[in-house]
Amino acid sequence: MGHRLSKIYTRTGDGGTTGLGDGSRVEKDDLRVEAYGTVDELNSSVGMILSEDTVPENLREWLLEIQHDLFDLGSELCVPGYSAIKPEHINSLEEYLDEMNQDLPMLKEFILPGGNRAASHCHLARTICRRAERRVYTLSKQETIHGSSLKYLNRLSDFLFVAARVLARVDDGKEVLWNRERN
Repeated sequence: MGHRLSKIYTRTGDGGTTGLGDGSRVEKDDLRVEAYGTVDELNSSVGMILSEDTVPENLREWLLEIQHDLFDLGSELCVPGYSAIKPEHINSLEEYLDEMNQDLPMLKEFILPGGNRAASHCHLARTICRRAERRVYTLSKQETIHGSSLKYLNRLSDFLFVAARVLARVDDGKEVLWNRERN
């Protein structure tokens, strides 16, 4: 196990650089830092979903597992050449998706973000996930990124969309449908 920080401020980043997991230093706006920072933001937004009391227990367990996966993904992105996300992670997301989706009605209209607080948090996490995917893709144009990472983020955004649909129905709630005829 690596070292843990006992002193939170180090002053090493005061000049606009930050340390990667391999000990190298890069500028704070480096593509790699942007990628793992966005994954960290995504993980925090998943924590917001979990802070809601209305999240069903099975979904709560899956989201907690996803938080661990996202932490692993962040470490993968922080350490050049390191791989943490495996095809099994993607398979798990697909299994969760299949289970959640089986009881949902077929989509006939676009859904607007909303419904209730938990569903809204989930929609926000979905959009952050899409941004994380874009950031990792941009990084992959310049550096080697393991294929499972991009696939994981792509599948996770699908998972979060379906989870938002599930959460919108908690306590007899409803999804907010886009009304193309409103004008």
